[in-house]
Amino acid sequence: MIHQYSAGIVIYRIGIKGLEYLLLHYTSGHWDFPKGKVEARETLEEAAIRELHEETALTAQLDPYFKHQLSYFFTDRQGNKVHKTVTFFVGQAREGTIVLSDEHQGYEWVCFTDGVTQVTYANAKTLLQEAHKYIMHLHQ
Repeated sequence: MIHQYSAGIVIYRIGIKGLEYLLLHYTSGHWDFPKGKVEARETLEEAAIRELHEETALTAQLDPYFKHQLSYFFTDRQGNKVHKTVTFFVGQAREGTIVLSDEHQGYEWVCFTDGVTQVTYANAKTLLQEAHKYIMHLHQ
């Protein structure tokens, strides 16, 4: 079995409507957060920041105290069973214009309640709930 490591960011901003989260619409049809594979000699934090920039052209200030890991199994295109571990951070978006990579067909900045409804996978819903609790505590 192959073990694959990825990193991502629950990216947020404080906009005119309050706290908003960035969701990406992947070409496969699901809604999720920016994430991708960790490359050789890269830390999880470096991978998360690189993937955010590659997928959206945004940069962010990561919070070093929030980490949330997801693990799941899937079968890759070659038929190999893969155990994937994804480590997510939270990060506040810096100013910038979103430019999507070819992996995505759209994006939305959403409030927490809309985000929980819109993300596709149950583990992403749980991730958003944990991240939201943490971010709300930071900005009280």
